Amino acid sequence: MPDDATTGGPEGRNPLPRGSSARLRFPKAARLTQTAEFARVRTEGRPVHGKMITLGVLKGCGPDEGRVGIVTSKRVGNAVIRSRVRRRLREIFRAMRPRLIPGLWLVVVAKSPAAKATSAALGEEFSQLAQRGRIFREITT
Repeated sequence: MPDDATTGGPEGRNPLPRGSSARLRFPKAARLTQTAEFARVRTEGRPVHGKMITLGVLKGCGPDEGRVGIVTSKRVGNAVIRSRVRRRLREIFRAMRPRLIPGLWLVVVAKSPAAKATSAALGEEFSQLAQRGRIFREITT
């Protein structure tokens, strides 16, 4: 078995070469963490409602890449279900982050139907809400 230096980690844990996993991370700088940040998105931002999630969109919050805060109340389900929904929403945001306009703050509020939804269904709704909220970068050819 090859050593960890050549495989990027123990066998089965990280099949990607060392250094390429950095683009898969979801750093703390990409998250809204303060109550004041959530409140600012709520008061100054614009909500976009869907069946499973609601996006609070606040544009023009600096030159950096987009940041997200995820809210899952007890209405969504027990702790295991809420954590699963948060992980799915985080992954959807992480995958779409390069396509989002810079300086964007999002608050994603999960509704109770999100608990029974598949990742694909959540991703589809997130894409639809993102298009309605006009948060994707313009495609230049």
